[in-house]
Amino acid sequence: MPKDDWVYVGHMLDMAQKALDISAGKDRAAYDKDETLRLALTHIIQIIGEAAQRVSPEFRHTYTQVPWQEIIGMRHRIVHDYLNIDEDVIWEVLNQDLPPFVKILQTILPPEYK
Repeated sequence: MPKDDWVYVGHMLDMAQKALDISAGKDRAAYDKDETLRLALTHIIQIIGEAAQRVSPEFRHTYTQVPWQEIIGMRHRIVHDYLNIDEDVIWEVLNQDLPPFVKILQTILPPEYK
């Protein structure tokens, strides 16, 4: 695997953990009320998608447990359809998708990239 693939996967893990840290202890009402929080978390999800997009096709083919297309697709929606971002989907990603995603990345990432 190219070294850059591991760097991007490590960045995905860092950003996913950051999103979980930022949203920890916050409920949906707090999320809805805080525009800065919503923008920050949406941007972090966008960054995760951008990093996923930069991972080589060979790497993605090897690590099929990572939902590459969904992650990249979410990035595309945020960037290209920013006027129609569905906050319910962002909240679901934060609370349902990111925790198991972090575990997957922690499993596949070599220690030197964590």
